[in-house]
Amino acid sequence: MTDLRRPRVLVTRRIPEAGLDLVRATCDVDLWEDELPPPRAELLRRVAGVDGLLSLLTDKVDDELLDAAGPQLKVVSNFAVGVDNIDLAACARRGIPVGNTPGVLTAATADIAFALLMSVARRLPEGYDHVRADKWLTWGPLLLLGKDIAGATLGIVGFGRIGQEVAKRGRGFGMRILYHDRARVSAEQEAATGGTMVPLDQLLGESDFVSLHVDLNASTRGLIGAEALGKMKSGAVLINTSRGPVVDQAALYDALKSGHLFGAGLDVTDPEPLRADHPLLTLPNCLIVPHIASATVDTRDAMARKAANNLLAGLRGEPLPDAVAPPAI
Repeated sequence: MTDLRRPRVLVTRRIPEAGLDLVRATCDVDLWEDELPPPRAELLRRVAGVDGLLSLLTDKVDDELLDAAGPQLKVVSNFAVGVDNIDLAACARRGIPVGNTPGVLTAATADIAFALLMSVARRLPEGYDHVRADKWLTWGPLLLLGKDIAGATLGIVGFGRIGQEVAKRGRGFGMRILYHDRARVSAEQEAATGGTMVPLDQLLGESDFVSLHVDLNASTRGLIGAEALGKMKSGAVLINTSRGPVVDQAALYDALKSGHLFGAGLDVTDPEPLRADHPLLTLPNCLIVPHIASATVDTRDAMARKAANNLLAGLRGEPLPDAVAPPAI
């Protein structure tokens, strides 16, 4: 028999047991078990009457969903750092705190950004395909020539936790580090990363590699469009591990197809998932992986624990350990 004193929560996809076990210990959990996200109608049905919601970035949390949940909803905990899937103003109007999972995926995301950078620069996917297609006939002096990484200039757009970790990896390869952000970081952070703040146009024009690490918002949506791509150094490489809509993919296709850019590595796309017939996937110099930046066992366990602790704190009426600031009114 259900214990009516236990809060009811909806978890919109299976997350690691490290987090689920924490929630199940004190809550009655409705868990969506399928690999794909719940259809919208099903999500609206299941959220009705719950006290807490543990959502994923694939779930749109807006006025419609919050109304469907009802006035007893105490907290929304997002299993992600980004919260562009959540209408923060709508939550704030209802006094519902929102939590996310920052910090624990910084290193893993920086690793994947640099892995994409190296893979594109040295044409590893093309080399793999070359061998699998039985085209490897001999060593060749002109075969699959790539770009040097050591000593190159790395431009980082968005110099928060992840951007700074990417800079540290680049510094280990003797790269010159440029960054652009809304504000300059501290002198100590610049010293630790080797970063020099420059205007965006200068960064685009001087960087051999440009790596994107910005939040998705009104000012960053379409930030890297045809104009910005045209300002990039000829033969440069673009890396995106932030959010897909930061880049205009049609313009990126043109820049890659024309040879203006040497290549691109994308962990995120617009839309997600990207279908196999998308034009970008016809280009050998565009490497796309399925949003796996945080996909390590330890990182996802840590994210699950953070998401669970945010959820449980909100249910208890306590401040969330990782609360997202509501928008200014």
